[in-house]
Amino acid sequence: MSSPPEAPGLRQLILIALALSLGAAVSLGITRFAYGLLLPVMRDDLDWSYTLAGAMNTANAGGYLLGALATPWLMRRFGAARVLLVGSLLASVFMAASGFFIAAAPLLLQRLLAGVASAFVFVAGGLLAARLGAQAPTHAGLLLGLYYGGTGWGISASALGVPALLDAAAGVPHGWAWAWWGLALLCLAGSAVLVWPARVLRDDRTPGATPIAAARQAAPAAPLPWRAMWPALAGYTLFGVGYIGYMTFVIALLREQGVGGGAITLFYALLGLAVVASARIWAGLLTRARGGGALAFLNALLGVATLLPALTGAWPVVLASGLLFGAVFLSVVASTTAFVRHNLSSEQWAGGISAFTILFAFGQIVGPTVVGWIADGPGGLARGLVYSAAALWLGALLAWRQKPLVNAPAV
Repeated sequence: MSSPPEAPGLRQLILIALALSLGAAVSLGITRFAYGLLLPVMRDDLDWSYTLAGAMNTANAGGYLLGALATPWLMRRFGAARVLLVGSLLASVFMAASGFFIAAAPLLLQRLLAGVASAFVFVAGGLLAARLGAQAPTHAGLLLGLYYGGTGWGISASALGVPALLDAAAGVPHGWAWAWWGLALLCLAGSAVLVWPARVLRDDRTPGATPIAAARQAAPAAPLPWRAMWPALAGYTLFGVGYIGYMTFVIALLREQGVGGGAITLFYALLGLAVVASARIWAGLLTRARGGGALAFLNALLGVATLLPALTGAWPVVLASGLLFGAVFLSVVASTTAFVRHNLSSEQWAGGISAFTILFAFGQIVGPTVVGWIADGPGGLARGLVYSAAALWLGALLAWRQKPLVNAPAV
């Protein structure tokens, strides 16, 4: 009779989480946020309004919503690990396809399809990260933070790669297409790395899993306590509305304020590195906070970071805004996964993570187009970011009302 698998040590769990974090890098860091670097040059080249430029990320968020709705069924049918890998490959394909069109309609379609694929990756990766955290409950906040912090690797790689590709394609008609193709190659490289954690965390081979744990993962999930969760869900929806305005338009605002290309690259690269560092900064908070306190506190900080560049173009303030934003925004996402892990049974984790993701997507659908529409009017992009900050602060107030669920399981 074979002995049960030995539970992995913390070092191995950290390595698995770091490899898994390439899923967050692909799904958000590259597939979604790299567009902010391309928006100014595409807008100038294709004569877009800010409303249309924002609609590109609205389409991406709409696709993300469709993907989030489909992902729970896909994970039940095929397993989270397979959904992660297939989604990452599809994201790579759709990113590459965006370099072959100049008309708005096909570009909107490509952004939508890339959003669908990125949801597959992000939701499946979040579930695998939650299961990984269950192997070391006292370090679950760190492991979740490492996964979500992977978005920062994608942001920093995009910040360094996109300007170089745009410079290489200077003088080439629609040279921004080169950047799309380069980003697609980055996604493919991330997909290759994901093969290892996907194999290790395959549903029937979770490290250290017992037959009882495996049976619980396969058991039908109980309904989610929607009424008890509404403050956190509402606060997270407004997070989606507020943060995406910053990530879509902050580079365009910096260009309007006269910030040079090198400084913009530094700003975005440091923002990405701050995302990576956030895994360690907020690990303790995510491990301890069982109600909506973490979501409320982080939303409030994010509102401050969003408002700063709307008030002044002073470089130290702008740089502080980017560092604070990067150090906080993906930890807001991680806080919802931590909330699910603290308050729901393991059978409900997939449904809980998907519920937050779906409402997150609703917020992101609203945010870019509304901010773009505001930016096309008096006050420009700066006024749009003021509205984004207000949405984040309202989200913080709502999330503060969230209490730990009465029947929260002990973890």
